[in-house]
Amino acid sequence: MKLPVSGQKTAALTLMEVLVIISVIVGLILCFLKTKSDFHTNKLYSANIICINNLKQIGVAYRAWEANHGDKFPMQTSITNGGTKELANGNNAWINFAVLAKELNNPKVLICPADAEKIAATNFADGFNNSKVTYFVGLDADESNTPMFLSGDDNFEIGGVAVSSGLLEISKNMPITWSTARHRLNGRILFSDGSVLNLYPNHDRLPDLIRQTGLVSYRLAIP
Repeated sequence: MKLPVSGQKTAALTLMEVLVIISVIVGLILCFLKTKSDFHTNKLYSANIICINNLKQIGVAYRAWEANHGDKFPMQTSITNGGTKELANGNNAWINFAVLAKELNNPKVLICPADAEKIAATNFADGFNNSKVTYFVGLDADESNTPMFLSGDDNFEIGGVAVSSGLLEISKNMPITWSTARHRLNGRILFSDGSVLNLYPNHDRLPDLIRQTGLVSYRLAIP
């Protein structure tokens, strides 16, 4: 016995309806990608602003400290007078910030928000060391030579090779740049006069800034 065949027809989408659906899907994908891109851009912008503000606070702390120590930074001041001069070997960048504890107040300013490898310290006493610091220390920085680097982003590369923690001696002919690890090849420099410069692109500017100091070379402590 044959079953009766239904007289209903299966509805099919027209070409126009298919095109409309595809357009809607593409629109939703584009909106999602734009939102994601805007979020990423805003996150990078926020990190840049915080990093610059961190360095400005560090600059204020250094200058407040030197005002009470014969107009010299900790790196030029003997341990007996509260400085770090005898410890300026490049292996303990953190100690130069530790003596600024009173002026800095909060160790969180020593971490760039774009640095995914380090975590801010909660205080300057418990376990405070290089792992809690993002920024280098200009061991030879002098207030009288304002173009000198006092601090800044430490994620340098020399000839494409990442710089390790320790003493870094930089010179005007060195092929030094920042890596892509934090600010997409750009970086920030805190100068001896307390000013902060945001460098982008940096590949030509860094050697030029080193030349402006008038020195053949000088030392940075990389945390």
